[in-house]
Formats: sequence, structure tokens, C-alpha cells
Amino acid sequence: MAKKVVAIIGTYRKGGITDQIVKEMLRAAADQGAQTSTIHLLDKHIEFCTNCRTCTQQADAGTHGKCIHDDDMEAILAEIDAADGIVLASPTNFFTVTALMKRCIERLVCYAYWPWQNGAPRLRRKQATKKAVIVTSTACPAFLARLLMPGSPKLLKITAKTFGAKVVDKIYFGMVATEQRQRLTEKQKRRAYKAGLCLVS
Repeated sequence: MAKKVVAIIGTYRKGGITDQIVKEMLRAAADQGAQTSTIHLLDKHIEFCTNCRTCTQQADAGTHGKCIHDDDMEAILAEIDAADGIVLASPTNFFTVTALMKRCIERLVCYAYWPWQNGAPRLRRKQATKKAVIVTSTACPAFLARLLMPGSPKLLKITAKTFGAKVVDKIYFGMVATEQRQRLTEKQKRRAYKAGLCLVS
């Protein structure tokens, strides 16, 4: 059976650097026979988490609890649960992921069991059964971003763990805002393609 790879993208600009990176990664996965799909959070209706914790109360809910909101999030979660490999991609805006990605991440509390009498949540998934690659980019040099803006990769790594995925590679490209319609270099394309192979190896 072909492996399934889904990319969740939190960029505001389709066709930009983040999209280009993911495209190369999914091309690599598809070249190895994987089924690939892309979720642009910009196109999805996702309500804000209200911290009501309804989704965290049932112990036997399966992979995730049921949210009170009737929006696109349940379909996104279904794709995540069915995937063997996951790409989490977001530009770094003001030291962290975009608001699009953050809104989605906050809704992932449903992957935790957290009854009111418990002081802390417990992830429903006990083991990492999926692979993940995290992707982010920034206008400043990458080496400087890793030192001064570690928030995005750290948060995306925690996100991957939440739904049972182990991060097998990460991309953090810098200097991606030197042109209005910047394109990946051939070296960057090769790096992204290699990361995509990690999802299906």
C-alpha cells in the first residue's frame, strides 16, 4: 500500500518560498510512490479554540476528542490521522509561526486527555508512529534566526509529537525576502527534495 504524505501550510502567500519548499518535498515523496496532499490553512475555516476542553474529557475518544466547533478542522485531523508522513510548514513572523498555523495548533489540544480533575494533559498517542518534517523560513540569515528566533521550529516539533509523529528532518531557510517574488535556488530545491525523501524512507 502506498504511503500517504500530507503537508499543512500556514503561509499567507501561495507560491512563495514556503510553498516552493513543500512542493519539492512532496515531489520527492511522490517520486517514491507516495500519495501526497496539501492543506493550505489560508483556504480553511478554522474557529479559535475557546479553552472549553470539551474535546479532552473522553478517555476512549480514540486518536482525538470531538470539538464543539463545526468547521474544517475535523477533516484536517482525519488527514493527519491517515498520513504516514506529515510536513508542517510556516514562515516565521515576529519570532514565531504565523497566526494561521498557531490557530490550527491551538485546536490540537483534542489530541490530549485532560479531565478536569487532572492538573496536566496527557497525550492520547503514546508512541510516534508517523514521520514529520518541519519547515520554516525567515528574512534574516538562517544562522542568526536559529539563535534569535528558535520559536517556530520548537513549536512545530512539539506539534508533530502531539499527533504522534517523530521529526526526521527540519528546514530553516534564511534570507527569503530579498526579492518580491523570490524563487528557491537549485541548492535549496535539492535540500527540500532530500527532506521529502526522509518522509517515505
